[in-house]
Amino acid sequence: MKDIFDIHGKIALITGSSGGLGYAIARGLAEAGATIILNGRNKDKLDAALMRLQRLNINVYAKPFDVTDEAQVKTAVAEIESNIGEIDVLINNAGIQRRGSLETISENDFKEVLDVNLKAPFLMGKQVAKRMIERRRGKIINICSLLSELGRNRVGPYAAAKGGLKMLTKAMAVDWSRYNIQVNGIGPGYFITEMTQVLADNEEFDAWLKKRTPAGRWGNPTELIGTAIYLASEASNFVNGQIIYVDGGILASL
Repeated sequence: MKDIFDIHGKIALITGSSGGLGYAIARGLAEAGATIILNGRNKDKLDAALMRLQRLNINVYAKPFDVTDEAQVKTAVAEIESNIGEIDVLINNAGIQRRGSLETISENDFKEVLDVNLKAPFLMGKQVAKRMIERRRGKIINICSLLSELGRNRVGPYAAAKGGLKMLTKAMAVDWSRYNIQVNGIGPGYFITEMTQVLADNEEFDAWLKKRTPAGRWGNPTELIGTAIYLASEASNFVNGQIIYVDGGILASL
């Protein structure tokens, strides 16, 4: 029987993939047989990630561009499709965090968080979906968050953006399902990455999180790979507009 989880030969573009969760997902998809296109704004960091994967004999490319700039997005997507191949899977992973109580957050910081975490998936999805619509196939995966569902102090802009991304995921699914495009999200819980290391190093927060999480620990970024492969493969062909939370049970508990 054909392996419905097989992604060999698929071309996947992962934004914000020079480190953190994006890099882990990119490596996992590549090791499962996909061709990977890394993305980030920091060319030096992106080149370093590219070299690490190339040492593993992985089929990987790097494309530096700003996902919040519509002109750059449009040009980059066109160049990828012309020079590398048709994008089968788009993973909108790029994200930033600006912490602080809402009464202290500047308008510029609030806007920057929404631009990267919410506007960019719209811009990327728009350009890639146009081509997927013509082909009548495609997978778009938006990296959401527990904060798509819950609030927490000092992360208001991020919660607003990720809550919006949850609904953008559903809106994309409604608009594009008729073209055999599946749009879903992954909602990570607390994983140790460069962005969350400051929290892991805080003994009080670390203890609180482990007590709050039924699994009793932080997540390892590699634990997102299976869900990403599922949503990138034929196994999810009738799954649309859903957010799969990979959170160690946090949302299941009081």
